Amino acid sequence: MTTHELFPIDEIEPASARRVEVAGREIAVARIGDDVYAIGDTCSHAEVSLSEGWVEPDDCAIECVAHGAMFDLETGEPLSLPATRAVPVYEASVVDGMVVLKLDADAASGAS
Repeated sequence: MTTHELFPIDEIEPASARRVEVAGREIAVARIGDDVYAIGDTCSHAEVSLSEGWVEPDDCAIECVAHGAMFDLETGEPLSLPATRAVPVYEASVVDGMVVLKLDADAASGAS
């Protein structure tokens, strides 16, 4: 497992997302309150950046800006059409004020 320090938590507003590239993977980091989530940044329906969409704190989800597909930030599963395939999720946390991402060898396949 490899740990990557990304940025200070204060650099991402609550109920928003930010795109990062780590180890060749495009990842959307979303913040809800003091919690952070990391999910594959590409919508499985239309190949649009999920970090450009809306974070839905009440549903712990992110909504694609193109067609409104929503994805669960904890599991990557689609919560609404038109998406029918999950996106990968990654382990993210806040350590000493920094957003930290952990990746393992299985991360490319979507396991966390």
